[in-house]
Amino acid sequence: MADLKARIAKRCAKHFVDGDFINLGIGLPTMVADYLPEDVIITCHSENGFAGIDILADQDTLDVDVINSGGQYVTYLPRAKFFDTAESFGLVRGGHVKATVLGAMEVAENGDLANWIVPGKKVAGMGGAMDLCVGCPEVIITMLHTQKGNHKIKKECTLPLTAEKCVTDIITEMAVMKVTDEGIVVTELHPDYTKEEVQEATGVPLIWSPDLKPYDED
Repeated sequence: MADLKARIAKRCAKHFVDGDFINLGIGLPTMVADYLPEDVIITCHSENGFAGIDILADQDTLDVDVINSGGQYVTYLPRAKFFDTAESFGLVRGGHVKATVLGAMEVAENGDLANWIVPGKKVAGMGGAMDLCVGCPEVIITMLHTQKGNHKIKKECTLPLTAEKCVTDIITEMAVMKVTDEGIVVTELHPDYTKEEVQEATGVPLIWSPDLKPYDED
């Protein structure tokens, strides 16, 4: 499973281009920072109060005062800027963060997202996910395609929503997809899977792009 998550994070890192200002959510999305290309300038935002996140810290680079929004110790780039929560969410709500990368429990065909609570189970809370979903022009979901064989991409979410019609892209270990008004369009297919296998793992009819490409993980 760790290899599959790394595959997803690596593919997501290729989504961004020079100059992008992006947010990485907790869990799998934090792995994206480990695969961002070194020859371009991409700045990662953390809603707890800084921009310029680099890779996760190890024993040699750990600074107990520097954590990401998920509570993990991280390193930061020389151009990093630290600020208070009000400024951090001002950047998000003002539309200045181009994209957010989030995990998900469920994604609906129309782009609805459920990623913060399973009723009856204790959770830390929604955090900044609601603001990110509304404030960022692109909401990219990185997740395993199914949960114990159960569909995570569905006609409608059954769990409490984080936000409505916010998801723009979905990246799983199987495929890369875009959420459109016509439905979910598969733009890249991983060679480990067939179209039939991906469709079986998905709870809605998929649209296959006429320009379908192999999953880009090089």
